[in-house]
Amino acid sequence: MKTFQDYLDTINQAIAAIPYPDAPRQLYAPIEYHMALGGKRVRPVLTLMACDAFGGDSSLALNAALGIEMFHNFTLLHDDVMDNADVRRGKTTVHRRWNDNTAILSGDTMLTIATQYIVRCANWPVMDLFNKTAIEIYEGQQWDMDYENRSDVTVDEYVNMIRLKTSVLLGCALKTGALIAGADDQQADLLYQAGVNMGLAFQLRDDVLDVWGDPVTFGKEIGGDIMNNKKTFLLINAMQLAQGDDADELRHWLNDPYATRDNKVAGVTALYERLGVRQLAEDAIAHYNDLAIAAFNQANIPDEAKNAFIGLANRLSGRTF
Repeated sequence: MKTFQDYLDTINQAIAAIPYPDAPRQLYAPIEYHMALGGKRVRPVLTLMACDAFGGDSSLALNAALGIEMFHNFTLLHDDVMDNADVRRGKTTVHRRWNDNTAILSGDTMLTIATQYIVRCANWPVMDLFNKTAIEIYEGQQWDMDYENRSDVTVDEYVNMIRLKTSVLLGCALKTGALIAGADDQQADLLYQAGVNMGLAFQLRDDVLDVWGDPVTFGKEIGGDIMNNKKTFLLINAMQLAQGDDADELRHWLNDPYATRDNKVAGVTALYERLGVRQLAEDAIAHYNDLAIAAFNQANIPDEAKNAFIGLANRLSGRTF
């Protein structure tokens, strides 16, 4: 197994070498801009790692890895439009730097480019997995939007939503690498389950960082979920736990259209701390990370690969970025 940085360097070099057409610039410049913003590149790295872990040649998984990363970034372009986000990875979002229509159309183009890279694998199970995963991600995004208009969302509903919106792509990344290496379905599915649980821990950590993170290292403005009344793990638990004055205050912040950002973020954060919902999130993160580690340990891969995957899972579940 190579180091994470080695795989990351391979991915970044391949992304930098993507041959975009020269025109129309208004279509391709936003894609180049967004892809150059960087990011953790966890998904494509997982694809290469999984291929090597099962004795394959990771260079044969590079097209699939690029397709998965391009697809992930396509979803971010559209998410930023839907969430009205100003900042992504510490930089101005595409729809703010250009406009909403450009972000949508450039995102559509990214989806097609992603599909082109996946097709180059000439591997039907991989293509089938990619398409299934894409549909699940769209379903997760729709549930996310639906929950904005509901006050009775349960924790189980939320976990299922983030499983679809976020986690299945990590599972897809790992299973794709395993399939390209020739792993059987049972072994590939173990990595898929590990990826899904990694993704759940990853998204729950994102929920925590959106409230308590450092905007410099996190790459986004803190409090975006609070300002948008996003039904996160934190808010759902707070709505269930708040009673009396706490419940009244929470309803006030959720329904006051004139609340300033500083006041609302500070007020809701203080409520979260009084209600102990951060610890509930930390416990859930540890639970899903443990499930991911258990799946990696069951896989028939060398100990070196298991240790690499487990180290990455621990790093992501405890990240500050």
